[in-house]
Amino acid sequence: MSDDATAYNMSVAYSPGGGVPHWLNKGDNAWQMVAATLVGMQSVPGLVILYGSIVKKKWAVNSAFMALYAFAAVWLCWVTWGYQMSFGEKLLPFWGKAGHALGQGVLLGQAALPATEHHYHHGPIETPGIAPFYPMASMVYFQCVFAAITLILLAGSLLGRMNFKAWMLFVPLWLTFSYTIGAFSIWGGGFLFHWGVMDYSGGYVIHLSSGVAGFTAAYWVGPRSTKDRERFPPNNVLLMLTGAGILWMGWAGFNGGDPYSANIDSSLAVLNTNICAATSLLVWTCLDVIFFKKPSVIGAVQGMITGLVCITPGAGLVQGWAAIVMGMLSGSIPWFTMMVVHKRSRLLQQVDDTLGVFHTHAVAGVLGGVTTGLFAHPSLCPLFLPVSNSRGAFYGSGIQLGKQLGGALFIISWNVVVTSLVCLVVRLVVPLRMPDDELAIGDDAVHGEEAYALWGDGEKFDSTKHVWYSDNDTQHNKAPSGVTQDV
Repeated sequence: MSDDATAYNMSVAYSPGGGVPHWLNKGDNAWQMVAATLVGMQSVPGLVILYGSIVKKKWAVNSAFMALYAFAAVWLCWVTWGYQMSFGEKLLPFWGKAGHALGQGVLLGQAALPATEHHYHHGPIETPGIAPFYPMASMVYFQCVFAAITLILLAGSLLGRMNFKAWMLFVPLWLTFSYTIGAFSIWGGGFLFHWGVMDYSGGYVIHLSSGVAGFTAAYWVGPRSTKDRERFPPNNVLLMLTGAGILWMGWAGFNGGDPYSANIDSSLAVLNTNICAATSLLVWTCLDVIFFKKPSVIGAVQGMITGLVCITPGAGLVQGWAAIVMGMLSGSIPWFTMMVVHKRSRLLQQVDDTLGVFHTHAVAGVLGGVTTGLFAHPSLCPLFLPVSNSRGAFYGSGIQLGKQLGGALFIISWNVVVTSLVCLVVRLVVPLRMPDDELAIGDDAVHGEEAYALWGDGEKFDSTKHVWYSDNDTQHNKAPSGVTQDV
């Protein structure tokens, strides 16, 4: 290609007519799309792999499929009505106006969150509305993967017994009436946003809500079978670690993308995320060794997750030493609630929270919100928050701790009520829990599929329905009609 042709192509690519309006910052746009993709990969394949491998073998397909279905269902709901309800024009102090995000007139314009313009009490603008230097399409993409992972985290409380048809109805209803409320209230310009509640990247909107909603839904769905509750070993620990690793590395996009810019605060958020997660994992492992005499891989994964959750509300708002302190707390307090309090509480024993999402996300999410209210640095808060002079209690603002507790109380209360209502509505249409015969068999009964070509755990296998034959083998291998093999 000639120099003249190269110059022409470059001039077209960088001209307004070539898709580069004057407001576009290519670096910010590239990072936002990469960050969104990293968060998406936390769900698919990250949590799909993690859920499919951390459960008992007979539930591997069902658990992975619940995550995959939620990811797909949220996408359609999000662009049709969910995004505008979470980040659009204000309808109520806690809810945005419903509307689609599908037309090019919206998606190719500069991203903006119209309800985030913050005013002083006497009227003048204190902080302009959020308007990043990239198109609305990037913002819709970024926020969608956050909504999707929230539903998938919630599913962790329901694995091993929820009717899949009920899950299909639950996902869009809960997204519409619970997630959008929390997202608009804290991020989209709702009353908690303007009050100054700190939630950098979803400690409340995502983790606290998924933990509380998962626990509430688990109450209404009911427990797993007695056999599964007594023994529920992971079917592939190494694959579980693969999913956990994708989850950890994807958190760079989770926390690093929330300044809506590839700026200095984004870098700090990514660094603090890894510091806190590593510290939490080590503390959890040490506690396992001290009290149980063995380091547990599953425990290490739990500690990693609690560290990632805890730092999320304050990833770009606290200093590195505070991230270490938060990691020490997130590796010990959720450990205590899971290993000690859970075994002594009648309520916690009664509700079958399959993966302990209440401890790893609700407890760790509240812990992160509270510690952010303590450690948020006054020089870092203006990089992200709309309210001037915001700072943690350690820097002279005890009111911030009250705001954090108030925000947590709202998210908890809303999710308990709305999740209960959603479950009650869904069970009018279809049972929330699988029938006992499906619970006894697992994936083969629910989906007609198995994760591995190995059999065990006492499942029933019907060779007349679920064996693949070649033409030559059919007559030799096919069992008599109606005969069920017990393996």
